Amino acid sequence: MTTIAVTGTTGAVGGAVAHLLSEAGLEQRLVVRSPDRAPQIPGAHVVQASYGDTEASDAALAGVDVLFMVSGAESAERLDQHRAFVDAAARAGVQHVVYTSFLGASPTAVFTLARDHWYTEEHIRASGMAYTFLRDSFYLDFLPMLAGEDGVIRGPAGQGRLGAVAREDVARVAAVVLQDPASHAGQTYELTGREALSIPEAIEVIREVTGRDLAYVDETVPEAYESRRVYDAPDWEVHAWVSTYTAIAQGELATVTDTVERLTGRPPLTLRELLSQQAG
Repeated sequence: MTTIAVTGTTGAVGGAVAHLLSEAGLEQRLVVRSPDRAPQIPGAHVVQASYGDTEASDAALAGVDVLFMVSGAESAERLDQHRAFVDAAARAGVQHVVYTSFLGASPTAVFTLARDHWYTEEHIRASGMAYTFLRDSFYLDFLPMLAGEDGVIRGPAGQGRLGAVAREDVARVAAVVLQDPASHAGQTYELTGREALSIPEAIEVIREVTGRDLAYVDETVPEAYESRRVYDAPDWEVHAWVSTYTAIAQGELATVTDTVERLTGRPPLTLRELLSQQAG
């Protein structure tokens, strides 16, 4: 019997994947940093490990055949932690890694955090394990959260477009891949929604569905850095925030693919559908 390990189950994507695998009747091992926060999944065994903890990772992954690796929390050390966990998987004899990467991952991506994903992919490729990369666009669920407390979305996105994808749809794709990983070995899947919206268009949808009175300020790049100084965040984080918008402006995230529907048989959610679904 194939042993599947799932990480990130205290989060939205990993948690949804674990539930979908359980519904499919598959046993799984939930690898979590805090066992007391692990979801209650029938047929799941909970083990404790964090990506940067080599000893715990070795123990958690022993006997695992297929690993669903959700990218770690954004930090200056994330790439090192990813590499350490991939190394632990290889030592443990994991045969296949399914990794949540990012759309357009490359060493020169405008969105700075997409570079971490590229180097993680490269490390997985070099490990000798089979792999499937799920290159997700930005999450559709986060669009309403871009607004500050004043209801304004600020950033240098211009009229660029974003083919954001719902976390629910990413989880559905991952569950399909994990149920038959050999059929997806060596594949890199670009996961997007079925529409590409500009920030003003997204705001209009949010207004219509939720009634929130949002506005958009199309900053220049210098203005974007200046407006974020108040958070006293480290440079890498500020660069990530600003490059979220510049990547949109430069068209790197305007991609729309049919991958979600092709793999799951159901079209991905639009922003309007997601917000309506959340509203009940």
